[in-house]
Amino acid sequence: MPASRRSFLSLAGGAGLVALAGMPAWAAGSASELKSMTGDAKPISLAERTARIARAQSLMKAQGISALLVEAGSSLIYFTGVDWWRSERLTAAVIPVEGEILIVTPAFEEPSIRETLAVPGTVRVWQEDESPIALVAGWLKEKKLATGTIAIEETVRFFASDGLRALLPEARIVSGNPIVRGCRMIKTPAELALLQLATDVQVAAYRHIYPRIEKGMAQGDIQAMLLVASRALGGLADGGLVLIGESSAYPHGSDKPQRVADGQIILLDAGVGVHGYQADISRTMVFGSPSRKQRKVFEQVQQGQAMAMRTAKIGVEAGKVDDAVRTLYQSFGYGPGYKLPGTSHRTGHGIGMDGHEPVNLVHGEKTLLAEGMCFSNEPGIYIPGEFGVRLEDCFHMTPRGPVYFSGPIASIDQPFG
Repeated sequence: MPASRRSFLSLAGGAGLVALAGMPAWAAGSASELKSMTGDAKPISLAERTARIARAQSLMKAQGISALLVEAGSSLIYFTGVDWWRSERLTAAVIPVEGEILIVTPAFEEPSIRETLAVPGTVRVWQEDESPIALVAGWLKEKKLATGTIAIEETVRFFASDGLRALLPEARIVSGNPIVRGCRMIKTPAELALLQLATDVQVAAYRHIYPRIEKGMAQGDIQAMLLVASRALGGLADGGLVLIGESSAYPHGSDKPQRVADGQIILLDAGVGVHGYQADISRTMVFGSPSRKQRKVFEQVQQGQAMAMRTAKIGVEAGKVDDAVRTLYQSFGYGPGYKLPGTSHRTGHGIGMDGHEPVNLVHGEKTLLAEGMCFSNEPGIYIPGEFGVRLEDCFHMTPRGPVYFSGPIASIDQPFG
């Protein structure tokens, strides 16, 4: 999964958390009866990847773009199947407005790159004393695209885009967002199926560990159980966030160690990956009996989630969903806006191959909601110095309105259904 503060804290914070290879026997044993749920999952097919490239080329043609540069990362996997990491050695793809793609990679990596290349394409390699950017520029010249408009995917590093600009002074360098987002933001049935399966795995992992949480456990103890359960169920997981007590008042927690105690909030925020597609689910529970205030805030967050779902309709600006939730919360006495106590973050984010993808359900976002878009719905309420409540479920847009992958949760007394 992509690096995040959540994954960093899950690896760095809390007594009792250890690497999976050294997982304590009690944690491993807690998942011994679980079976993988993902054995029959269907990965993205050649036909679907081919259709993605065709879609990108159609968008490029309509916008007068000659080629699109995509570096290693989720967009490279999306279009080509090449699953690679970023380093100082560039591995990238060029999608021309017509014809087969180009893959550029270090010569010594070529066999490994070809293992995951899932579409037809040309692979060109560069030696350690050569420039990969010059290789890209040379290929564009061969294809008579070097004086056209070259789109750069938004996460491509500066050295690559700047180097290409220097080598192709007649080219016009533009953002690749209209192309990449135009493809990735709209999920196909195959993608929705993987998102649903990832969600099912995460829900099952939560339900498994819920009755096993005990008084005195540290964040790391709960993370260890969750990590083992998620992986046993067939998901790629990092353990997520476990926020106990006051740390739940801060959306991404605190490094201060906490242990489970009677009457304390436990906020879980985790996700798993299945064939590259991510779940992202948050649940808030109370160990023991919730107080009147905890119950009230939980119910207010439920109302916030419901407001988001009522507002999210095809053709509505994404930012209006956030505005509707914030107006509701202000009527409860929170805010105004993003001020605390209240909700200090956006109502939701896009989700797909990355846990966080464009676009967001945030004030001012003008993108219109469309069929196939997928988002989180997580309008948490945070009271500094006391506690926070976050309920997070993801949904996808359909002609009949938004449809949850998980949730909603009935009550604080049954946080996992």
